[in-house]
Amino acid sequence: MSRLNELTIHQLAEMLRSREISAGDILADCWSRVDEVEEKVRAFVSLNREGSRHQKDKAEVRLRQGDSPDALCGIPMGLKDNLCTRGIPTTCASKVLAGFRPPYDATVTARLADTGAVLMGKNNMDEFAMGSSTENSGFFPTRNPWDLDHVPGGSSGGPAAAVAADEVIYALGSDTGGSIRLPATFCGVVGLKPTYGRVSRYGLVAFASSLDQIGPLTKDVVDCALVMNAIAGWDPRDSTSANLPRPDYTAFLKDDIKGLKVGIPREFFEEDSDPEVKAVVKKAIQQLEAMGAICEETSLPSTEYAMSAYYLIATAEASSNLARYDGVRYGYRAEDTPDVVTMFQQTREEGFGPEVKRRIMLGTYALSSGYYDAYYLKALKVRTLVKRDFDQAFQKYDIIASPTAPTTSFRFGAKADPLSMYLTDLCTIPVNLAGLPGMSLPCGFVGGMPVGLQLIGKPFDEGTLIRAGYAFQQGTDWHLKKPPLKSGGAD
Repeated sequence: MSRLNELTIHQLAEMLRSREISAGDILADCWSRVDEVEEKVRAFVSLNREGSRHQKDKAEVRLRQGDSPDALCGIPMGLKDNLCTRGIPTTCASKVLAGFRPPYDATVTARLADTGAVLMGKNNMDEFAMGSSTENSGFFPTRNPWDLDHVPGGSSGGPAAAVAADEVIYALGSDTGGSIRLPATFCGVVGLKPTYGRVSRYGLVAFASSLDQIGPLTKDVVDCALVMNAIAGWDPRDSTSANLPRPDYTAFLKDDIKGLKVGIPREFFEEDSDPEVKAVVKKAIQQLEAMGAICEETSLPSTEYAMSAYYLIATAEASSNLARYDGVRYGYRAEDTPDVVTMFQQTREEGFGPEVKRRIMLGTYALSSGYYDAYYLKALKVRTLVKRDFDQAFQKYDIIASPTAPTTSFRFGAKADPLSMYLTDLCTIPVNLAGLPGMSLPCGFVGGMPVGLQLIGKPFDEGTLIRAGYAFQQGTDWHLKKPPLKSGGAD
């Protein structure tokens, strides 16, 4: 019999409604699992043991009152450590913010609290969300529950690993160039990057403001729809939030994709991709076809320029956003400095890790006098071309399908060269540049490691992704596979 921490939101919500279990039972199983495996996985940078018990007590009152509680009421979850939590450390896995406790909640944090959700802690990440492996955390790396010698992906590696290891039932991450979808594929869970503007970014510590988006990491597509119901929608505190009605995403959970038109971009299946990964993804696309979808090859010709454009736009915005960390108002401050300028310099030198410094320098260079037009402005024009390619494709297709990543998870240290690491995001970056929704679904294994199928949708059409993903999971069992993670200390 499965322990409660191994179940999904919708399974647990049904058991809570029928009084078969209590919120305390679920939380106890989750904390027991954390105590068993966290020393190996290291998915958390901070734990919220006492706070989670208070939240559980409040949830149980609501459940006893029976006032149609939300499906997330009493369900334990994790938050990526760049989402503000009032009074709870929010460090972005960086020494420059060590010990920082925000005075307010992010909008998504508050919305989940309103449902009666239970926060178990803050999950590890690449420092300031800059990375694809969680090796760039300022504290320690998170390990992949499927193989502890492999990375969990990044930058939301902690949330994905916590869900895959059954330490939490679901988690929220952020996605700037693939940082939800890449960990989802590496850890064998579902990850959804919503359309830019669909979920409020208020209280998300910024990396690249025109690219960042918050989304769920869950065990299946049904749970993904339930979490989206809680976090999506307009927020007047976020100027980039779209003032559009939020649909009920559970209405898209239909086992029928007959006639759904699916474009298969040939550029996402280039020679840089692992042949075995491509074969698994093509088999998954054949599964969609067998369910009645119409799948055709198409082209997104500007894809080859997307990587270069992204690493100019993202680093330029990072250079601007991270200028605020100067040791004056909050966070880390260098000691014993002779003057304020030296204090600024040493604070940033000591507080930021190598990858963050690399990106700040790249972005500052791209924005500097004499280079702005040659690099940053040109990258913005390429971004327009990338979006135009998608717009044209979506005149014909309902969704686009591709691998989420060109390879499966790799061993720690295998991509020490920054360029080889950046190429990990080859299939995900174009989606962020165009501001589109993208979902990663488990669709098979290569060498014992999970492979993800990426579904890309039209703007604000997360519903069609949920519909297609749900149909796929109704006909497959990849999302039911569990990593062979044993309890105990680190090997």
